[in-house]
Amino acid sequence: MKNYSVFDILGPIMVGPSSSHTAGAARLAKIASIIAGKNIASVQFVLHGSFAKTYKGHGSDRALVAGILGMDPWDDRLKESLSIASDQGLGVEFIEGDLGDVHPNTVKFIITKKSGRKVEIIGSSVGGGNILIFEVDGEPVEFTGNYPTIIISHKDIPGMISKVSTILFNENVNIAFMNVYRNSRGLKAAMVFETDTVVPKKVLDKIKDLGYIYSIREISPIKQ
Repeated sequence: MKNYSVFDILGPIMVGPSSSHTAGAARLAKIASIIAGKNIASVQFVLHGSFAKTYKGHGSDRALVAGILGMDPWDDRLKESLSIASDQGLGVEFIEGDLGDVHPNTVKFIITKKSGRKVEIIGSSVGGGNILIFEVDGEPVEFTGNYPTIIISHKDIPGMISKVSTILFNENVNIAFMNVYRNSRGLKAAMVFETDTVVPKKVLDKIKDLGYIYSIREISPIKQ
């Protein structure tokens, strides 16, 4: 997990009342909407811990819906997000649940697209408006939303991490943070790169051409 300074914990500019329960919630949901892509039909928010206990009083419900709608934490429309979602035909449901041994401010997004496809994302609001996404469609990941991010799902074969890193190096893309994951040797694995600059499409195409690449997700950073 990333380290945060005292300036991070002081919190961002936002519509109140809480940086963790409002700003962090909005940022989490906005990242989730970017991962899911356009044409979202409905969202189930499975709320864990303190999110589940206080989501109405602290406005986390409105913040989460605002983020799905693409709003930033400081957007004055955040307070009206539930009615805006209703007007736009976006279905929302809040469920109190136990997500296990995770941060108390954790939410699972179950997003249904208009095509019927489901996307599931789990993340936490860790304080001061900072967030951590740690699962996408059942795969472990770890990124903060502070940097341009690419998630590469691939077959676990020798040399794959080196090949992708070499392409980024040769194209002058600097890696700020990197994490790799796999469930079992030789099966499906994932790489997560947080970079200093947006990775150009031509670079992503070179990575795709390596073979054994199942998918590449691009995630834009979310300002605090």
